[in-house]
Amino acid sequence: MYIPKEFTLTDRETIFKIIEENSFATLISQLDGRPWATHLPLELSVDRTSLRGHFAKANPQWHEAFDQEILVVFGGAHAYISPSWYESDQTVPTWNYVSVHVYGKIMPLTDDADITDVLSSLVKKYEKPDSPYSLDKVSDRIRSGLQKGIVPFEITITSIEAKAKLSQNHSIERQSRVIEQLEKSQDENSLSIASMMKENIIKRTEGSE
Repeated sequence: MYIPKEFTLTDRETIFKIIEENSFATLISQLDGRPWATHLPLELSVDRTSLRGHFAKANPQWHEAFDQEILVVFGGAHAYISPSWYESDQTVPTWNYVSVHVYGKIMPLTDDADITDVLSSLVKKYEKPDSPYSLDKVSDRIRSGLQKGIVPFEITITSIEAKAKLSQNHSIERQSRVIEQLEKSQDENSLSIASMMKENIIKRTEGSE
């Protein structure tokens, strides 16, 4: 991905936080010589070295993906930035956002314990704590049938690129104006970008002292 120097995100904790909070990702590989993308939830391993998930068996992407380096895109918060928020109207609109690109090697999971873990960990993550649903309550017959319709996999992470475009190429005064306007919004993305911009200003100010 194109990342100007001022937008490069290197803080590992922030990067993994973006991955975990935006885990419904886009997995991209080549299929029959063309780019192919699947949108799916992925679980980051405890040691942060791999991702786990599953394809629908009917999805042809898995037939060739296991022989390739793949790209996974985690899109984070994003917000439109209006020139009307600046102290001057001699500029243009832009978009602030964060994004993480993960590259890796993907391998199928064939061990029954691993397959069960892929499914149960996703359920535990997304079901509310007080949810009455539990995968353990599903009969072995039904679970077996469902597992026949998926292709579980693990992605070994080989490299990560991360970008946080948060108006760093503008003055702190202008960034503060943007934050003020974003905080007036009820949009979750706008509020999240405002919060990240604030954190970035604090780090930038502390670093210059």
